[in-house]
Amino acid sequence: MAASVKTLSLEKPNPPAEDWKIVLPRRGKQKRQFRKTIESELQKPGQSWSPIDDQSDPESESKLMQKMLSYVQKLESSQFYQAFIDQILSHEMSDHLHRVSGSEEKLQMVIYGIGSIESYEPPRLQLSLAILMKRKFTWIGEVEVFDPVLSLTESKVLSALGCSVLSFNEQGRRQALKPTLFFMPHCEAGLYDNLLQANWEVNMLNQIVLFGNSFEAYEQFLSVCKDPIREERQRHIMAIRRFTKEFAINATSDDYFQAFHSSSWHFFRISHDEDLQNC
Repeated sequence: MAASVKTLSLEKPNPPAEDWKIVLPRRGKQKRQFRKTIESELQKPGQSWSPIDDQSDPESESKLMQKMLSYVQKLESSQFYQAFIDQILSHEMSDHLHRVSGSEEKLQMVIYGIGSIESYEPPRLQLSLAILMKRKFTWIGEVEVFDPVLSLTESKVLSALGCSVLSFNEQGRRQALKPTLFFMPHCEAGLYDNLLQANWEVNMLNQIVLFGNSFEAYEQFLSVCKDPIREERQRHIMAIRRFTKEFAINATSDDYFQAFHSSSWHFFRISHDEDLQNC
């Protein structure tokens, strides 16, 4: 995929910390930002986690559930979704999915950094896509979700939609001990790098399917804008590029551009005699 100038300009800059960060709203707004990170000093890897508030009520849960169901219905009837499904069912991508799954009947789905589905449209659309995939494909198994900005209301709605909300912050470092689909739309580059670092062995990398920001776009950006600090934080992304097969998502529709622009499927195929670079 040749990333356009428009695509590259929409890439988010890396924050100073490579882990999760909560960003305070601008201009006095009290809504939670759906930025994808939280400061490492606030959440250590594996530290137990609970929603940022401890109150919810049935009315709020019902309203959010109805809102989510309407987004799921809207997305399911869109041309964007049909093209998305057609891409998954294509011969080339199906071959990669079968290779990753191997003898396993199902791929577990892990969703990192979904953001606030209560406050913003892009997270609602992104979650709707994951829900529709789970409904459509029998090879998708259990769905686990984590984002440190989730409220108690959001956590309860996610559970009602069939997702398990993790009770600890993995910092994106889940090891793919079995075939796993990581659904990470528009996360920060540092979170993708955490995931790769935790799985920096041939067997585990070959068992990963990753949906998220285009690694090719990251590479093209760094080739134009030399930035040693950014290169260091994305070193695993750059090192894995030569083993990566990427399928870009067509998100030109105005309704879905913000939620899915610059997104791609990533498959890693590494033979056992390859020497992974030490990162």
